[in-house]
Amino acid sequence: MANSKSAEKRARQSAKRAMVNRAVKARVKSARKAVNEAIASGAKDDATSQLHALASVADKAAKKGVIHKNSADRLKGLYSKRVAAIS
Repeated sequence: MANSKSAEKRARQSAKRAMVNRAVKARVKSARKAVNEAIASGAKDDATSQLHALASVADKAAKKGVIHKNSADRLKGLYSKRVAAIS
């Protein structure tokens, strides 16, 4: 429990940031699921467009510091390979 006004404010700020970070991470997960579904269906055009959306969301999350930049790059590389493998 916070013992001072500044500690109470810090607790409020921390809770607010945690909610925002959780929303951003959920957006990344949703984009990953969309790419996976497009890959599973075998539609290369759809998978490519979903990949662009994932790259955008991942880069924005990395820019905000929610996920590490290397994690975003790893995601983009992994799914780029998978989309390219669709014949």
